[in-house]
Amino acid sequence: MIKFLPVLLCALSVSAFGNASRLKDLVTVKGVRENPLICYGLVIGLNGTGDGGGEITNTSLKKMFQTLGLNPQKEVTSKNVAAVIVTAKLPPFGRSGQRLDVSVASIGDASSLAGGTLLVTPLKAGDGQIYAMASGSLSVGGLEQGKRMPTSARIPDGGIIEKELELAFNDKKAIRMALNNPDFTTAARIEKTINQELGGKYATASDATTIDVIIPTYYERKVVELIANIENFKVVSDAPAKIVINERTGTLVAGGDIVLKRSAISHGDLVVEVKGGSEGSGSKALHFMDQTTTINDLVKALNALGTKPEDLISIFQALKQNGSLLAEIELI
Repeated sequence: MIKFLPVLLCALSVSAFGNASRLKDLVTVKGVRENPLICYGLVIGLNGTGDGGGEITNTSLKKMFQTLGLNPQKEVTSKNVAAVIVTAKLPPFGRSGQRLDVSVASIGDASSLAGGTLLVTPLKAGDGQIYAMASGSLSVGGLEQGKRMPTSARIPDGGIIEKELELAFNDKKAIRMALNNPDFTTAARIEKTINQELGGKYATASDATTIDVIIPTYYERKVVELIANIENFKVVSDAPAKIVINERTGTLVAGGDIVLKRSAISHGDLVVEVKGGSEGSGSKALHFMDQTTTINDLVKALNALGTKPEDLISIFQALKQNGSLLAEIELI
């Protein structure tokens, strides 16, 4: 039987006429994104906590010495060296000389990277080209249940951009925006808002995610200014009715504007009825609610009756199956 922690329910009363959001928080402009960088590297200077050998580490050490002008005839093994994967994120419009934070994680048998130094490592993007170089002393941080995780580390400002992505952003004749949470209603509202604010038919929502905007003549070569204005336009976002349930913790998250249809549920000693009238009953276990009852009201009423978390979850699922709850239920 599943055990539940005390229930936590967030009933969010957000209606279609609630507070508007900035477009900056709702959409992403095509081309304005981070690009992941990755490569393989070596960490040296460990105090006997390294890999102590291994094909990848030994081969890499031999190649490193050959690059430095040495030619070892045998494999080089050392417990002071560790093979690692180095990652970073190339920011949008990153420029040469700009610094990046770097993450390092062991891929061998090293027990700790503490005190190590990353050798110069070229960082590549998905196209196989080098966009940054990383090196420096490792900072082993992060706690998990009071124990350090010494096989992963960070190097603040440990990377430096060597190559830029050419976007020619200011020369664009049109821009494309993508909704972070696809929704037809929100896309239509964004199209309408942009056209009203710019004074013409410049925006077109082609689907639930995509809004294309033609650059007005008076904003040519001033695309940055245009986007700065657009991202501060206010739009009321919409979303489908949805309830998220975490059965492991007994947590439910639901929209407070979800309305229930007429129905009645009997769950153990508890009977819940949603109906049009408000007539009473002699049964203490029977709880009447109006047909326009929202999820927020229902949960408040059930909590007042001392309903357990597992009962709440079962009631929501039963309402969904009955067709009285017109909302998507997602279990996580």
